[in-house]
Amino acid sequence: MEMNNGLVAGATAIAGASLGSIPVAAVPVATTVPAAGIAGWLGFTTTTIVSAPITVPVGSIIAAGALLTYGGYRAYQWIKKEQATL
Repeated sequence: MEMNNGLVAGATAIAGASLGSIPVAAVPVATTVPAAGIAGWLGFTTTTIVSAPITVPVGSIIAAGALLTYGGYRAYQWIKKEQATL
């Protein structure tokens, strides 16, 4: 059975273009904002910690999976060929 590289590349490109992204982590970020009430009007500020999401495109997850699968397939072929020569 021979793998069709064009089919894998096409499926990865379509998935990457249409599926969006997945949040994988949240990183705390310090942000300076105006203070509440009269203190804010006078120019005082306060620092708050907000969560910034880190997202990964679904297409990159699919591409990584495809590359790992293809690498495993090629390794299997190589091992099978090496065993046949013993």
